Amino acid sequence: MRIARWMDGAGVGEGFMDGDGVVPFPDGLRVSDVLVQGLDAAVRLFERRDRAARRLLADVRLLAPLVPASIRDFVAFEEHVEGMSASVDGTSDVVAEWYEAPTFYFTNPHTVRATADVVRVPDTERLDVELELAAVIGGVPGSDGENLDAATAASHIFGYTVMNDWSARDLQSREMKVRLGPAKGKDFAITLGPWIVTADEIEPYLDADGFLAMRAELFINGRLIGEDLTSNMGWPFPELVAYASRNSVVVPGDVLGSGTVGNGGCLGELWGRRGRLDPRPLEPGDEVRLVIEGIGEIVNVVGDRVAAPPVLRARQRPRARTRQVGS
Repeated sequence: MRIARWMDGAGVGEGFMDGDGVVPFPDGLRVSDVLVQGLDAAVRLFERRDRAARRLLADVRLLAPLVPASIRDFVAFEEHVEGMSASVDGTSDVVAEWYEAPTFYFTNPHTVRATADVVRVPDTERLDVELELAAVIGGVPGSDGENLDAATAASHIFGYTVMNDWSARDLQSREMKVRLGPAKGKDFAITLGPWIVTADEIEPYLDADGFLAMRAELFINGRLIGEDLTSNMGWPFPELVAYASRNSVVVPGDVLGSGTVGNGGCLGELWGRRGRLDPRPLEPGDEVRLVIEGIGEIVNVVGDRVAAPPVLRARQRPRARTRQVGS
């Protein structure tokens, strides 16, 4: 099954893909409701769909397939880490700590974009794309999503979608020197879509070790920039979900990105390996297309750079230990 959200003359629709069309969920349900009910309930809903309400995909505009509860983005591809480390200090290296446990950061669920959107960007000279596969969490009866083991975590994966973690590398580089982040180098946009493909549909891509062996490709202005298999991750998705829930909780609607695939899943990796800005950073008007086998593709055009109010420098004040107010 494929779960989608769309816009048409009647407003926002939420439901199932049905061939070359879309059909609303029964009972007026929304994607968030279906995720809470879980995959088994979604199968029963699909059987009840009203095909008389079907709209052709050509007659609607796809939205992001969900409004995420949260977005965690991992860095699970060793080859990507190697290339990005070279772009930072000229040395292609993976720190020992990377191998010990998955690492992720939280990004902004309020700036999610859809396929076909024009994505406005900050004032950056090193705009980049990141090709990722993302898991979407669903509900499981009897589980609170806390401190899951890998086997239980697998049952919490409702489905998968394509993800583009847009990145302003110059902004990211500055803030990472403060040993916190990324923040403003990332939180301006993230594309999810074009729909959620349920986990049962993806099972044929599982290899003998439990990794999803799906081909992932990045195209910029029609040119193939990078390609990889998603099975080159350091951890399979159930282990990422389990780690996210460690001393914490995952809930329906959470999105967990794989991190950027290797072998040119982003420009920054190639800049590090080649020692120069080749290919050039993204510019307004560029078309970015991300394709993952078994899921689909998301396509965006880079929009204008958006000027923001100036940032004020820190006030370097005397480090007084007693208050002095008024005069």
